Amino acid sequence: MKLTPRSLVTSLTALVLAVAVLSGCAGADGSSSGKGSSGPGLDAPAKKDIAMQLVSSAENSSLDWKAQYAYIQDIGDGRGYTAGIIGFCSGTGDMLSVVERYTKARPGNPLARFLPALRAVKGTDAHTGLGRPFTGAWVKAAGDGAFRSAQDAERDRSYFDPAVGQGKEDGLGALGQFIYYDAYVMHGAGDTDGNVGFRTMRRRALAEARPPAEGGDEAEYLDAFLDARVAAIREEPSHRDTSRVETAQRVFVREGNFGLDTPLRWKVYGDSYLIKGSGGS
Repeated sequence: MKLTPRSLVTSLTALVLAVAVLSGCAGADGSSSGKGSSGPGLDAPAKKDIAMQLVSSAENSSLDWKAQYAYIQDIGDGRGYTAGIIGFCSGTGDMLSVVERYTKARPGNPLARFLPALRAVKGTDAHTGLGRPFTGAWVKAAGDGAFRSAQDAERDRSYFDPAVGQGKEDGLGALGQFIYYDAYVMHGAGDTDGNVGFRTMRRRALAEARPPAEGGDEAEYLDAFLDARVAAIREEPSHRDTSRVETAQRVFVREGNFGLDTPLRWKVYGDSYLIKGSGGS
């Protein structure tokens, strides 16, 4: 926060009091007077589209995230089927939530009959009662706007909104909010068997550095969080490659691109990507 110029008639005492008051207050938008970023958050439409392209590069090896509503396969990570725009899983329950949302909006849809099976396989990697009839129905449903909306809504409720909200509380700019979001997508909020969740990563990062909301340096804090995430990835039997951190997110931190501004260049799993502007690659 910048102080107003000193008036020639301002006394030294008044100036000291003014400095004390100003330096102890948050900005009008609720941001800290520390070293955090300003500018649009990740929930601004153009930034959110960038976030989805970044996630899609890691999850689907493509920037065309809108083509992923129909995606579904078992990638052998112990979570059953992985599908949709951020990799909803039959084993973790978020795929079930998507189909429940869809069925509420569109009763009798092609996926509704699989709800009992999805409830039964939650917490496992089983395909019992699903198989090709289910994967075929998922692909078919992707042509329905109500199904795409169900995926969007579950993404926002379980991943995007909590991540962005916590990022803003910590005084992070769009990049930091994205780093939180990507961790939510890949690991979930809490720890599970064989998986370190977002909350543990954040706790470990806070033990090493202060976030901007507490007067810390944004780059130092994000590096601490990314260190915690790399450690978490290496603890998981189903995840080993850390390139979505080291050759993507860490690159943006080193560039000081805390606003996640385009152009963006990065690599994931050895593939190179470029987003030239806010709306395309």
